[in-house]
Amino acid sequence: MSSPDEEEGVDEWVPPSRRPELADVAPLPQGDGPCPVVAIAYRDDFREVMDYFRALYAAGERSPRALRITADAIDFNPGNYTVWHFRRVILEALDADLIQEMNFVDQIAECNAKNYQVWHHKRWLAEKLGPDVANSEHEFTRKILYDDAKNYHAWSHRQWVLQALGGWESELQYCNQLLEEDVFNNSAWNQRYLVVTRSPILGGLVTMRDSEVDYTVEAIIANPQNESPWRYLRGLYKGDNTLLVADDRISDVCLKVLNNDWRCIFALGLLLELLRMGLQPSDELRGTIEAINNSDPEIEHTDLATAVCSILQKCDPLRINYWSWYRTTLSS
Repeated sequence: MSSPDEEEGVDEWVPPSRRPELADVAPLPQGDGPCPVVAIAYRDDFREVMDYFRALYAAGERSPRALRITADAIDFNPGNYTVWHFRRVILEALDADLIQEMNFVDQIAECNAKNYQVWHHKRWLAEKLGPDVANSEHEFTRKILYDDAKNYHAWSHRQWVLQALGGWESELQYCNQLLEEDVFNNSAWNQRYLVVTRSPILGGLVTMRDSEVDYTVEAIIANPQNESPWRYLRGLYKGDNTLLVADDRISDVCLKVLNNDWRCIFALGLLLELLRMGLQPSDELRGTIEAINNSDPEIEHTDLATAVCSILQKCDPLRINYWSWYRTTLSS
């Protein structure tokens, strides 16, 4: 629908009261009561559209004109869930063209990319249309994520489409592309984990773990202060701490990072976890921690895990109380 202040070349919007097809409809005003305390100052065109919508909604009319009035109401307020619900009822009653409806909602979503009702409507349509729309839905979320890489609604919809309708074939490549563009994109790391653990064509986490550890270690070495790959690395061993401790690449990356920056709390935190789970540190790793100890007299010279915890108390003051508590668990 074009607004009353239409641009040149766009058909003029006609108010419902001037449409011949609605001549028999008696508008139904909003029931605010005889003495509303704080009456909302609606625009006249919005009020008129909603009055006609209420009349058709109250009558339960499932017709093309009712469908058109829902489009008007959505144009004024895309967040009105009652209008969207009634629109779905009408679409089903009319056996309408759902591809055309998807095009309609895509136009709305491009301008309202964080609107819950719009994405819910898209999912409803995709469920009806089935796997044939998987690729087009992925392309649409790509477009939204290009403008807003952290859009929760787009990511949620993309993940649902993958699991319900398919399209896994190029998803890992898409994650690679996003991380090449911005390795700090935690949403892309999250999506990568979904793909590695749930894609039916990659073989699952056990199959992918080895190559993913190499990929993640490389990302950590390049940007040690990026928390996302540290979290991702830990997730690759979810539920299998024995393998985590046994994989020398994990303690090695902690060592490499700490040799360059002994204040890296992500390396220290993971190392502390490894030690608590039974890691037998190499002489080089032990020497690195002892060297950090010797460089700062305020850090207590105790066993290795407690020493790392003391370093964290100094390097991570925002969580000093947490690390103080953690030390007590080591003592016990």
